[in-house]
Amino acid sequence: MFMEIISGISTYAIPFILLAIPTYAFVKKVKVYESFTDGAKEGFETAVRIIPYLVAMLVAIGVFRASGAMDVVTSILSPITNLIGMPAEVLPMALMRPLSGGGATGIMSDLITNHGPDSLIGRMASIMMGSTETTFYVLAVYFGAVAIKKTRHALPAGLIADGVGLITAVIVTRLMFGA
Repeated sequence: MFMEIISGISTYAIPFILLAIPTYAFVKKVKVYESFTDGAKEGFETAVRIIPYLVAMLVAIGVFRASGAMDVVTSILSPITNLIGMPAEVLPMALMRPLSGGGATGIMSDLITNHGPDSLIGRMASIMMGSTETTFYVLAVYFGAVAIKKTRHALPAGLIADGVGLITAVIVTRLMFGA
């Protein structure tokens, strides 16, 4: 029953959003096309400003993975994650997600290819992907783009939110899909 409700909602969610936003803009008398082109222009300018930060972040991630540090951290943390019901296979994706969305997507793709999309591991990885953020990427790229040097509480808050998202993803996956 619950899955049927979720399926029904997901069927109509995107068409609803595609109709609701222009309708709301029409009611508020917003010039949608002009707003869109202004935003696209501003987005392009921002993209040019963040390229150096993006390159630095991608190099750091590459070094982290190529050095074997990911494997070392995974082997150290896997006994702890087993206590909360997180399979060791999902741990590399959970560790990569705060660093890189693309890297986490690659690991998730491998997990789904090897274990299947309807497996516990595939579902857990998918839920984790939607429950967490690329915290270090956001700090490096967006804070760098606007020249914020002191991030204050942004890093601890982001990492705590990622941790809560990961644990919640494990709990929700176990509750919804068993095992």
